[in-house]
Amino acid sequence: MKQTIAFIRSTLFLATSYVALVVYVPVMVFGWLLPKNRRYYVLFSYGYFVFWLLRVIVGLRWQIEGREHLAGQPGRLIVSKHQSTWDSMILPQLLHQPAFVLKKELLWIPIFGTGLAGMGPIAIDRKAGTQSLKQIIKQGKAAMEQGRDVIIFPEGTRYSPDAEPSYKIGAAMLALQAKADVIPIALNSGCHWKKGQFLKFPGTIHVVIGQPIPVAGKKADALTEEIKQWIEGQQQRLYRQYGCPNTGIAAERHSDR
Repeated sequence: MKQTIAFIRSTLFLATSYVALVVYVPVMVFGWLLPKNRRYYVLFSYGYFVFWLLRVIVGLRWQIEGREHLAGQPGRLIVSKHQSTWDSMILPQLLHQPAFVLKKELLWIPIFGTGLAGMGPIAIDRKAGTQSLKQIIKQGKAAMEQGRDVIIFPEGTRYSPDAEPSYKIGAAMLALQAKADVIPIALNSGCHWKKGQFLKFPGTIHVVIGQPIPVAGKKADALTEEIKQWIEGQQQRLYRQYGCPNTGIAAERHSDR
């Protein structure tokens, strides 16, 4: 029964989001006509609407822990776990016109990619190796100097909750070159909207924002490991506390005795 209800909700969500995409076209055109400093959230309006659909149709809600760690001035480096498309819709609502580090292929998606391009991402060719790392550092530093937050997913793509984590060195390299402390984020969105899965399940997604991790005097490898240890430690805490039904991970039961 649970699967059937999830299928109905997911189908309705998908159909409604496609209709909304057609309506979004004139909004996107209008957004592109605006100055760069004013177009971001007009182009992101589709993301707001899809986020609302997820709450109303699918029943996805969220709780954020550690929001006070974002109290500083924009121009920060955000290093976040990435499990679901949902992540890309919540982060712009918490940050100031953030620049996502993403694969350039996303900009080729009709309509969606055009809107995304107008939001000023750092679009890289993941096959370019060292060249893509240089691009991340150069454009990431420039974005932060302009007062934009930069978001990088340290594993480079979405990972399922039950997948073995694989952290790349790019986030640490950018942090060291920009002399920017790292704000880490953990979340369990994949427990409700898993990578590559059509079904989306209701519930509460938990987001944990950590204290800035200092980078002064550290090496890239050590910083990468420190980021990984914090994020993955929080991931395990979330799984223990809330479980992850979409993967069969059960929450721990605590006895009152």
